[in-house]
Amino acid sequence: MKTILQVVLGIVAIVLAYLFIDSMMEPIRFNNAVEHRKSLVIQRLKDIRDLEVAYKDRYGRFTGSFDTLVGFYKFDSLKIVKQVGSWDDSLAVAKKLVYTDTIRIAVKDTLFRKYADFQIDSLPRVPIVGEQFELSALMFPSISNVDIPLFEARTHDKVYLKGLDLQSVVNLVDEHQSMNKYPGLKVGSITQPNNNAGNWE
Repeated sequence: MKTILQVVLGIVAIVLAYLFIDSMMEPIRFNNAVEHRKSLVIQRLKDIRDLEVAYKDRYGRFTGSFDTLVGFYKFDSLKIVKQVGSWDDSLAVAKKLVYTDTIRIAVKDTLFRKYADFQIDSLPRVPIVGEQFELSALMFPSISNVDIPLFEARTHDKVYLKGLDLQSVVNLVDEHQSMNKYPGLKVGSITQPNNNAGNWE
């Protein structure tokens, strides 16, 4: 009987030790998961920014439509100014061998070529959770009477961290709000010009 009691107590001690260690590891696992998701979301927001900037270079404004942005990537083109020769070469300039030429290149042949497996149709979606980013664009009135094009793409903490420990996510949201920060990740701003910066930068 004494031996059985010792075995049971040993098992209980092991279980309690496991539960204690597991509870200590939970915040570490949560933080690791947050950092992993955060890195994926930030990269996606940077890609959205790159495409928005290219769109603005072409049309003079940003777009608040992912359909427009995706269509721009798939079917539109950008002007590329190519210089032949060097303006510092006075002999070549005198012989009119130096000039610039404007050509058009498909957007999909210029942007995101660094990715071997880039999928434009996934651009609007928050990585892992699959929900769509919020996207807005407007012309911001300035004191010089020249409207400034602005855009903003964002996702809330509760969206991109969906599926993780709910209380930990709520605590993170409260922490961001207490610091007067947007509780999530975003790039650009539609309330004031910020040079299209991300709130992680």
